[in-house]
Amino acid sequence: MQRPRPLVLINAVGLTRRILSLMPKCAARFRVEQVAPLEPVLPAVTMTAQASLLTGRTAGDVVTADGVLPGHGIVANGWLFRDTMEVRFWQQSNQLLQAEPIYSRLKREYESAGRNFRVAKLFWWFNQGANVDLSVTPKPHYGSDGSKAFDIDVVPRSARPALDDLGAFPFSAFWGPMSGIQSSAWIGKLSERVIREGTLILDSNAPRESFDLTMIYLPHLDYDPQRDGPAGCDLRKCATELDEIIAGILQAADQTGADVWLVSEYGHVDVSRPVFLNRWLREQKLLVVRDGPFGETLDTFNSRAFAVVDHQLAHVYVRQPADVTTLVGGLQTIPGVKEVYAGDDRAKIGLNHARSGELVLLSEPDAWFAYPYWLDDRRAPDFAGTVDIHRKPGFDPCEMFFDQNLFWPKGKAAFRLLQKTLGFRTRFDVISQDVKLVRGSHGLIPDHQDDFPILATETPLETTPPRRLTDVYRLLLEKFRDR
Repeated sequence: MQRPRPLVLINAVGLTRRILSLMPKCAARFRVEQVAPLEPVLPAVTMTAQASLLTGRTAGDVVTADGVLPGHGIVANGWLFRDTMEVRFWQQSNQLLQAEPIYSRLKREYESAGRNFRVAKLFWWFNQGANVDLSVTPKPHYGSDGSKAFDIDVVPRSARPALDDLGAFPFSAFWGPMSGIQSSAWIGKLSERVIREGTLILDSNAPRESFDLTMIYLPHLDYDPQRDGPAGCDLRKCATELDEIIAGILQAADQTGADVWLVSEYGHVDVSRPVFLNRWLREQKLLVVRDGPFGETLDTFNSRAFAVVDHQLAHVYVRQPADVTTLVGGLQTIPGVKEVYAGDDRAKIGLNHARSGELVLLSEPDAWFAYPYWLDDRRAPDFAGTVDIHRKPGFDPCEMFFDQNLFWPKGKAAFRLLQKTLGFRTRFDVISQDVKLVRGSHGLIPDHQDDFPILATETPLETTPPRRLTDVYRLLLEKFRDR
């Protein structure tokens, strides 16, 4: 039997048919008839979308004629971990997936036939502990004094020397007010190296064989369209920059005989108004805070209700079942809230899962949910003005903006970095808290298919065309069947 050609799967987050038309090199390679819009999952955010691509499931359980099909459980980029009552965002553990990811299934099936299936996973989420042969993911080091040293984690670690000449990963360009093309360009160079050298990266004495599946995540389109909205940013410039990076990956794939697919997770929309669910809940005496020397912190144990927000979707966790019905009516009156789902009704949007809030809210298309719970800015927690993705109990797009009230904010950031380098404990308190700056978001299912995520292949697919994001899993299984 002929072994299927290797596949390079590029996840260009934010890529839509509209944007692909602005990328001449990619548009020439992936013709219109080979580009399928994919109905996104809810919420259309990074971790949920990637989990659905990897498992072919929605986040919540689905009732079928054959019984209950368990969901993958990734109900947002973050949620309440009920056993510890902590809100955690951006966890990298592969063990959080409650359904088998594609690479584990393919490895299992190939190994049962006495063959290897080799996978390289580059900057995709759920990388830690993943059943892959090469994993490269952003992972800082944290000191006991609160200091942080930026780095990537390469597994197996014996492969790290083969990548060291790429230079340090530009972490500040991956997320935060300086995020931009440099991070995707670095990942592009890494990807070219992995595609060209294959298993030599794992073992310099091994034969030069391609990875069967190389998974690449390019975040470039997640920055300016989210900062300024698709209508407010220079979308053609962003698309052209990404086009050049992907062109280099395509050239490396051509040299090694690999197929290339482009996929994305969601498209961005323009927004104009933030919705402060937690402030409303606090005004209703349902949300409780603990005040202290570093500002107010959310008290999840003693709050009757609080919201964990993620772009245009929010999970509202309600301690007393008797409060649920009352809250449904109250939350629906808040301007910017479009729909509220409770209990089993959450299955209508694929989020009937134990990790979900008792209530799940969707915003109006031009609105987004902001996490702040404090009523007086003087009592804001000290992490509010910093890039602190793990401490904030909700996603904060304001982390993409410098505080314009500061004199020379980039200079202050550089000084803070110098202080860290010299061993001083300090905060990178240079981030704006002005939610009015945010002009782009995502999370809902767009009204127009041109704003859907896509799957683009170099040759027409030989099977039923994909209609939903979850269909990519099926197509990957079919791709790697013996011919």
